[in-house]
Amino acid sequence: MPEAILFDLDGVIVDSEPKHIAAFDEIFLEILGGRPHGMDLHSYIGRSDQAVWTDFIARHQPPHDPAHLTSWKQDHYLEILRREQPIYPAIPALVRNLAARHPLAVASGSVHRIIAEVLALQDLRRHFSAIASVEDVGIPKPAPDVFLHAARLLGVEPAGCWVIEDSAAGVAAGRAAGMTVIAITNSLPAERLREAHHIVQTYDQVAALLGVAS
Repeated sequence: MPEAILFDLDGVIVDSEPKHIAAFDEIFLEILGGRPHGMDLHSYIGRSDQAVWTDFIARHQPPHDPAHLTSWKQDHYLEILRREQPIYPAIPALVRNLAARHPLAVASGSVHRIIAEVLALQDLRRHFSAIASVEDVGIPKPAPDVFLHAARLLGVEPAGCWVIEDSAAGVAAGRAAGMTVIAITNSLPAERLREAHHIVQTYDQVAALLGVAS
C-alpha cells in the first residue's frame, strides 16, 4: 500500500483536455483569422502549455510574446472551466476516502492559478496536503521533477508514492521518479499507457487498487 498518493490534475481530477483544446482553438482562430493552424493539439496531452506555444510561435510567428499568449489562453480556459465545472463525478468521493488514509498531493503540469481554480470546485482543496506545479520546478513532464517536488513537500520518499495519471508523458514522469503509476484511460487508450504499473478504465478500479471505497 502507498505511503502517499499523487494526483495529476488535467484528465484525472478534471475532464479538461477538451477544454484546453477549445481554448487554444479559439485563440488560434483569432490570431490566424480562420486560417488552418496545423497543430495536432491531441499530441500535446500531458505536456505543458509552453510546449504548444513554442511550436505555434515557430510555425506562425504571431505578433505576441509568449507571456501574453500564455495568459490569454489561461483566461479562455478559466472561463470554460467556471462555466462547465467538469470535475469527474467519481473524484470527490475517491479523494475524500483516500485522504482519510493517506496524504495526498496534486502534481501537475498546470500553473498554480489553474490548479487553485480547479481545486476550488466542490471544495477539493482541503483534501490535499501539498500542491506541486510545473511553475515550481521549471521542467515539465515527462521529466520527473514535479513528482519529486510533490514527494518532498509531503516528506515521503518517492518509492512510497503512487501516482494517478492519464497521459503517456505523466506515466513516464512517474516511472522516472521511481513511483508506482496507475494510468486511467480518460485521455488515451491503454496501448499508449503501457509503461504504467496498472492500467484502469474506471475510478472504481483505482479505488480497488488503493483499498478504499469508491
